[in-house]
Amino acid sequence: MSVDPAESFARPRVAAGVLFFDEQDRVLLVVPSYKHYRDIPGGYVEHGETPRQAAQREVREELGITPPLGRLLVVDWAPTPTEGDKQLFVFDGGPLEQEYLDAIALDPAELTSYEFCDATRIHEHTIPRLARRITQAIQARVENTTRYLENGAPVG
Repeated sequence: MSVDPAESFARPRVAAGVLFFDEQDRVLLVVPSYKHYRDIPGGYVEHGETPRQAAQREVREELGITPPLGRLLVVDWAPTPTEGDKQLFVFDGGPLEQEYLDAIALDPAELTSYEFCDATRIHEHTIPRLARRITQAIQARVENTTRYLENGAPVG
């Protein structure tokens, strides 16, 4: 029996999210209706989309706003036992201006609420692998770099 070489290639699920901040540099976390933890706005990339386009679409769908997105902060290779290989992109949304804050309209099918959280206490607000990714993305933002991560930790 011959094995198709393509069967050995990784086929990760790809997702993209955005880090938004308030005037006090706190991070925007959303409370999804279908997860047991807080997350950043974002979701899976659909067929034919780039990660950046997916992040923009997800922000529009979840929060009802279309603020400009900045540069890529991190790429994280983060497989999970339940979902397999995953590749995650996080973009810089910067500080949300008041016009966008005033216009937030949550999609009740996806989100129950949102809040801004102190970045130094992010581990208290979400699951460890996401907290590591957010912390690394904040550092990349401060240092004006992009970081490659594996399970939320820098490599190399």
